[in-house]
This record gives sequence, C-alpha cells and structure tokens, in this order.
Amino acid sequence: MPRLLDKLPPGRALEFLHNIVDGICGRAYPRYQDYSNVWSLSEWMEVLEETMTYFKTAVGKNISDEEAAQQIIELNSDCQEAITKCLKGRKEEIRNALVERVNAISSAQLQDFDWQLKLALSSDKISMLQMPLLNLDLDVRENGEIKPISIEMNKEELQNLINALEAANKVVLQLK
Repeated sequence: MPRLLDKLPPGRALEFLHNIVDGICGRAYPRYQDYSNVWSLSEWMEVLEETMTYFKTAVGKNISDEEAAQQIIELNSDCQEAITKCLKGRKEEIRNALVERVNAISSAQLQDFDWQLKLALSSDKISMLQMPLLNLDLDVRENGEIKPISIEMNKEELQNLINALEAANKVVLQLK
C-alpha cells in the first residue's frame, strides 16, 4: 500500500476508501477532480490502483485481519484505522462483486447431458474400422435460452475431456 494515502487530510480517508470500494462493486470510482489538490495525476493513478489491489487481494485471498493490518503497517494510524474499518464493514460486498465479475466471464450453465457409445464398424475409406465413438449431447442454458450441443469423440478425445474436467474439479475443490 503506498504511503501516498498519508497525504489525505484527516477525515477524508474513510470517504475516499468507501468510494474505491464503490468502484470495485460496480458503482462510481472517486474522481481525480475531487482529489487533485492532494495528489498529482501520476500519484492519483498509483494510489487508485494500489488501493483497489489491496482490497481485492485482501478479500479475494481471504487473508486474516492481522495479515491485512500487517500490509498497511507503514501508513499513519488514521489511514490504518480507516482501511481496517472499511475492509471489515464492506468485505462481503467486495466478495460478492469479485464473484459476480468471475461469473460474468461465462453465463452458460450445463442443464442436462446424455451420452451414447457407438462402435463404428467401417468408413468410406476403411472397410474394417471397429472404432468406439462417444456421442455427448449437452443442454446448455445461456441467457435464459437452452441450446443443444452435440459432440462426437473418439477414445483419445474423450480421455482429454476427462483429464480437463478432473483438472477443473481440482481447482474448484481448492477454491472451497
């Protein structure tokens, strides 16, 4: 956290921090015009980015209150108190905003699936093929509309899909 926050006049720190959290949560960020007498433009960009990163990291990584306080130890006590108060009071709101941002990456959700195993006995090029094929039918809901998706995979492609799903499951379990 930059020591630039120490430049804020006493009493304005909490307002500034809440405006930063408002921005993280999808509302308006603080405006440079309101703080141009405190910071230069380059300092403004730095303090804005560092403060947003601090809040997002503290909430996103679910760090303890002690660890969060340790990261701002170089700031004056007024700033430390304001940051701690803002973080404790709006932690859940920041978490919800971060989750919403991640969920917005893809709005598609799997509703249902069906599969069939087939044995291809021949093709137009090979008379004796005997290759197992999997037909996977997915019903995906996207923007309230269900879209059917059909995929045909051979044994190697199926194994790649299974490996990718297992890796994704491990990541999800680590996040819990």
